[in-house]
Amino acid sequence: MNAYRQITATAPDELTVWLDLLHFPGSDPMVAVDATYLGEAEQARDLLAPLDRLPRPLSDGRRVMAVSELGTITAEPTDPGPGLSRGELLTYLDDVAAKTLLADPIAPLLSVQIRHLGGAFARPSDSPHGPLAEPYALYLFGVPTDPATARAIADKQRALAGALPVSGGKPFSFLNPGETAADAFTSTTLSRLRAVKRHRDPHNTFRSNFPVGG
Repeated sequence: MNAYRQITATAPDELTVWLDLLHFPGSDPMVAVDATYLGEAEQARDLLAPLDRLPRPLSDGRRVMAVSELGTITAEPTDPGPGLSRGELLTYLDDVAAKTLLADPIAPLLSVQIRHLGGAFARPSDSPHGPLAEPYALYLFGVPTDPATARAIADKQRALAGALPVSGGKPFSFLNPGETAADAFTSTTLSRLRAVKRHRDPHNTFRSNFPVGG
């Protein structure tokens, strides 16, 4: 966690780094770091040097890659499957927040992922959401094998979100069941999007899991 925070504190726009706390059923907890650098390999090694001072990892897959291979970095399955997720935006990742994340096992969650933002995300934008001021995104994921497990996953997600410095804001792509587009956009933005929808798609040909409304 300290190495991750050190790297992201000064990361240039070309570097993206995610930290994953993982706990697969029947195995020991693990930590994974997913990184992409849009530049020379030697520069990437320098920027990620804090990782090299850690104990030898089980696997180190860093290498020069084609753009077409970027989707393989997290090694996540591509087939559909059940899952319960919750997304939040973190206002900071200080010592207290880091200790909160690491204080207890993440089970029954499968993954607690911290995604570094900043860069172009934080700069002025005319996109519907506008700039993301928060430096990190938090993604909490579990597999609901039965109703009891589903409730336990939701409780763990709720507890972690309540204990961490979340802003309450949501990227549209992070919305969860029970939330709406109003959780991601301001009322002014929603009015703008609804006007575009009525004008460009009056018959609702293009549909979303979280519609902006009529």
